Amino acid sequence: MGVAIVTGAGGLVGAETAKFFSRKGLVVVGIDNDMRSWFFGADASTRWSWVELQRTVPFYTHVEADIRDQAAIETVFCRYGANISIVIHAAAQPSHDWAAREPIVDFAVNASGTLNLLDATRRHCPDAVFIFCSTNKVYGDTPNRLPLEERETRFELQAAHCFATHGIDETMSIDGSMHSLFGVSKAAADLLVQEYGRYFGLRTACFRGGCLTGPGHSGAQLHGFLSYLVKCAVTGEPYTVFGHKAKQVRDNVHSFDLVQAFWQFFQNPRCGEVYNIGGGREANCSVIEAISIVEHLTGRAMNWAYRDEARAGDHIWWISDVRRFQRHYPDWRLTYDLRRTMAEIHDSCRERTGRQRRGGAR
Repeated sequence: MGVAIVTGAGGLVGAETAKFFSRKGLVVVGIDNDMRSWFFGADASTRWSWVELQRTVPFYTHVEADIRDQAAIETVFCRYGANISIVIHAAAQPSHDWAAREPIVDFAVNASGTLNLLDATRRHCPDAVFIFCSTNKVYGDTPNRLPLEERETRFELQAAHCFATHGIDETMSIDGSMHSLFGVSKAAADLLVQEYGRYFGLRTACFRGGCLTGPGHSGAQLHGFLSYLVKCAVTGEPYTVFGHKAKQVRDNVHSFDLVQAFWQFFQNPRCGEVYNIGGGREANCSVIEAISIVEHLTGRAMNWAYRDEARAGDHIWWISDVRRFQRHYPDWRLTYDLRRTMAEIHDSCRERTGRQRRGGAR
């Protein structure tokens, strides 16, 4: 059996990937050291998730290692060598605000950690596929210069613009914008992944995600928009909206649909590819629209407040144009709409919260 290396294995995307690739018959080696709990606190810990993977996923091996540790990564790749069929790199420091507080750590995790994995792939398993979970933040705040118009519950792109019908495509420049330090570290990693594809001929792809979401997300205030919003609605914790009149728009892709895209690429890989990936026009919402949906799910008003100061570099409107990926992989399509995704997050959050209150496992 081939081996799939999955970094960030306890996270939303990593855990979904580990389960899916195991079902497809691969041996899965997960790398995760629960650094998310250090970033965002104990409530954001992913340890519960990879403990669950160890318990339920056949042929799953967990390695508690830091991707910044070149020797630890070398040990993993030496052990499995040419048996490695695919590397799915989902580990990251994912927050704008956290990166501004600890820029050296942020860059080391996001950029240097990615370089460690790429070079280990090049030396030990050059025929393996390498998939990187990038982000739409590599475009910086360029989307905020689009001609937006304010509507009752959201900002929307003017109908005459070329991105209006399908969303933002990969032709948008990453230059001449403010990215946030997080956006810079992810852009550096994104370029490395492209370059190892183009220069060394590795079969690499950057998936520039909008909001990646699903019931496996350990949402926190600094990261995990829908997950954290639903968590606050279920528990009654206060939720704060930062800027843009709560009308900023995000597209949202369920982690299951994202992993289906990874599988499609794995079946027919290319070198140095870049894809915008997200819910597109099929699954998007403003913050205030998301609050309305979750209030319907919980049956009560949400405890939320508004602060006029927006986060630096935050997008006012982002909807991904996924047509480039669909042209390359026409069998891929979204299976989750927004309401189904939010309902699943809501049900999972209620169940997990109930277990915590009873003193059980996360």
